[in-house]
Amino acid sequence: MSRIHITREHSLGLAEARKLALRWAQVARDHLAMQCTYEQGEAVDLLHFDRAGAHGQLQVTATGFVLDAKLGLLLGAFRHRIQTEIVNNLDLLLAHQDPHAALDEAVARRAARRSGLPKAS
Repeated sequence: MSRIHITREHSLGLAEARKLALRWAQVARDHLAMQCTYEQGEAVDLLHFDRAGAHGQLQVTATGFVLDAKLGLLLGAFRHRIQTEIVNNLDLLLAHQDPHAALDEAVARRAARRSGLPKAS
C-alpha cells in the first residue's frame, strides 16, 4: 500500500479552512465518487475520505492542512502523479486571494475540459 503525506500551512483561520475543506469534500463526493465524513473539533477538524483504492483523512486547523492517504495497489502505481496533482492544486488554492473562488474555478475548468472531449459515435 502506498502512502501520501502532505502538510501545508495557511493563514485562513479555522472557520475559513473548515469551509474550504467542506467544499473540497463536496467536490470529492460529486466528481471522485468518494465517501466523506467531517468531524468538527474545537481546534482540529477531521475530514475522512474513502473510495475504492484510496482512503485517508485531512486534518484541518486554523493554521494548516495535513493530508494522510493510503492508496491501494492500482492507484499506488500512480502515487507520484496523484501526490503531485494534490500538492499543485493545494498550493494554487492557498496562493489565491480567495481560495473558495479558486476551487470553484478549478472545478469549472476540469468540467469544461471533460465536456470538450470528442464524443464516441
